[in-house]
Amino acid sequence: MDFHDDKERLIWMYRTMYTIRVFESRCIELYRQALIRGYFHPYLGQEAIAVGVCAALNPQDYITSTHRGHGHCIARGADLNQMTAELFGKQTGYCAGRGGSMHIADMSAGNLGANGVVAAGVPHAAGAALGAKIRKEDCAAVAFTSDGAVMNGVLTEALGLAAGWNAPMILVIENNQYAVSTPIESVSRTDLVKRGEALGVHSVQIDGNDVMKVYQAADDARRRCSNQKGPVLIEAITYRHGGHHCNDPGKYMPEDKVKYYKTHDPLLLCEEKIREINGCPADDITVIQSEIERAMEEAVKFATGSPEPSVQEFLNEIATY
Repeated sequence: MDFHDDKERLIWMYRTMYTIRVFESRCIELYRQALIRGYFHPYLGQEAIAVGVCAALNPQDYITSTHRGHGHCIARGADLNQMTAELFGKQTGYCAGRGGSMHIADMSAGNLGANGVVAAGVPHAAGAALGAKIRKEDCAAVAFTSDGAVMNGVLTEALGLAAGWNAPMILVIENNQYAVSTPIESVSRTDLVKRGEALGVHSVQIDGNDVMKVYQAADDARRRCSNQKGPVLIEAITYRHGGHHCNDPGKYMPEDKVKYYKTHDPLLLCEEKIREINGCPADDITVIQSEIERAMEEAVKFATGSPEPSVQEFLNEIATY
């Protein structure tokens, strides 16, 4: 994305992270009111990864996402009205209510789709990257994935192929330290960054809660892809603010660790950086927050008033396959 200066970039980052935080928090309430269909996996605490990475991308780039993908969609420019309508299963949603929380896609923004199958977005990104290379386009494909996904063979296979092709793919491992309730240290002897190193892939490990560090790593990765030096692996260390999904109380998460990461919150860290900028008073943050909160309530009204999907259109679609 193009920004005039660091201040404009940082303000966009904060605005987008706060949008994700408000969207997720409000949708948890809506889920508990039985207004959201299917499962709901919050992205709370991980906002800096989606935002930092997408800030480094160009309009022609692609992303693939995960079951915990709302943050990726919003960071890539998704409209809150269409996002909320999709979660409500309404006709006005991104996928006409067919995808729901775990399968939102927006081809116009290069968002090739979230995926309820763990690690399934990685080969999709590898294919998109290969296609861009064959077409000789300055284009990168980002695969957002998780620490749990690293244990799936398809991830290593896709990354190995991308390495052999020198494909412009950026693999972003969001290491929130749990695969559902399984801690990462119980299934991996080494840091996940070494998985890329073993395949000869340029790999870095960063603080996934510091949006500027994420951006800097993603910007470097994007430049490498432009210079035919892909793929790149980024392991971003982070932590969920709660359980795996809305019905998981997360009691297996140590209280001291939860407390630490809530003080190391992506939004708090970004606010500190904003306050260091001359000409950006604290009141500006309050204005941003109020605007986003109003926009979210408008999105809820839009989704609530939107029509249900047409059964006949659904049947017609099935008949064409």
